[in-house]
Amino acid sequence: MKLTYNVQDKPGLGKTIVFAFQQLLAILAATIAVPAIVGNGMSQSAALFGAGVGTLVYLLFTKFRSPVFLGSSFAFLGSMFAAFSGAYAESALGHLGLIIGAVFAGLVYVVIAIIVKCVGVKWINKVMPAVVIGPTVAIIGLSLAGNAIRDAVGASAGFTTFDQSALLNGNGYIFNMSLKGWIALICALVTLIVVIICSVYGKKMMKMIPFIIGIVAGYIVAAIFTVIGNATGNAALQIIDFSKFSAMQWVPAFTIGKAINGFEALKSDPSYIATIAVAYVPVGFVVFAEHLADHKNLSSIIEKDLLEEPGLHRTLLGDGIGSMAGAFFGGCPNTTYGEAIGCVAISGNASVVTSVATALLAIAASFVAPFTTFLATIPACVMGGVCITLYGFIAVSGLKMLQKVDLNENSNLFTASVILIAGIGSMALQIGKVKLTAIACALILGIIVNLIVKKARKAEEDK
Repeated sequence: MKLTYNVQDKPGLGKTIVFAFQQLLAILAATIAVPAIVGNGMSQSAALFGAGVGTLVYLLFTKFRSPVFLGSSFAFLGSMFAAFSGAYAESALGHLGLIIGAVFAGLVYVVIAIIVKCVGVKWINKVMPAVVIGPTVAIIGLSLAGNAIRDAVGASAGFTTFDQSALLNGNGYIFNMSLKGWIALICALVTLIVVIICSVYGKKMMKMIPFIIGIVAGYIVAAIFTVIGNATGNAALQIIDFSKFSAMQWVPAFTIGKAINGFEALKSDPSYIATIAVAYVPVGFVVFAEHLADHKNLSSIIEKDLLEEPGLHRTLLGDGIGSMAGAFFGGCPNTTYGEAIGCVAISGNASVVTSVATALLAIAASFVAPFTTFLATIPACVMGGVCITLYGFIAVSGLKMLQKVDLNENSNLFTASVILIAGIGSMALQIGKVKLTAIACALILGIIVNLIVKKARKAEEDK
């Protein structure tokens, strides 16, 4: 695609701040959702701070040549719950376990980075060609589609309900829409339509910040409904929870501050380290597959192979060490964010300066309670309207990788088909305490099928 700002381009200061704010809005919901889900005294503002720190570390390791933002990883939710399991709930040892676990996961990346540095990346292109990576990237976007729709209709916020059993009948989710659910859908559609109009018909700057304009439009509509609801006592119209401003957290509660007291408990229970290792290390290998897919996706957008320059070993080191650094503050292992990549694709802005500014803005914002609280009040339905486009662009960018693949050949057709069906069908597997995500399972199955049909493909190419 045509980029307005390439990786090394430098927009003016004013534009950079606006672009950074847009990217912060795109990654915010997921970044602060992880600590909210895990609970146990984890701080959302600290997670935002940790994401900013982790991103800066990543950018340093990649020599500021890869426009990526690292945010809290959902893949490690089970691992983080394990850190607080049983007697460790709400304990200092549990918070120490978050840091130890992030170190274990980061070391997985470091080890793989060393191997890649020694043997190169050509083997990756052989094992995972476009026919494998393309559908896998598409699955990353498609696997998030349900989240976007549930947010858009208010199901995630309890505004409406859905019948998941309907999936068995091939009908998809059947939403039982309440009035509040319909209001949420209106806010989501306003956001979505404004984003589309700004991106397609907007001029210059408007075309580059469609998310900000869309979110503001959706927020205004939601605020109008909420004000009317508060005035009339109609709960169905109260979409925004303004009560969050009464419980603002001014100083982030960093994980390391809570973890220090856990060292004494660790002395009396050293087996806890093994528990954490088992919970985190296998997931580190699973997330490696998503790291590859995200960087392949971004490479196709900026038309530059990031696995070659700055190099996969550098992106892995940046991701791994960045996760360690970020977890000391926020407790969450970080990962590359598809939302940030979607921002690059839609806005046409791949400037790494924007990534730096977003990281700094995230760090600064974590100390500004009114700002972070305002961001936290953005309704899920508004973000759902935005994410329909973000996740859709990720899926489409993966499918674009298949354009150069001859799908008339059964060898390619089977490989792509297996990945798409396994991923869309959510073929996640639980092996002991290790959970392989649908994306990881789809990629692994795709690699196996690709190796099986590789000989037939080569025979076809030789004809």
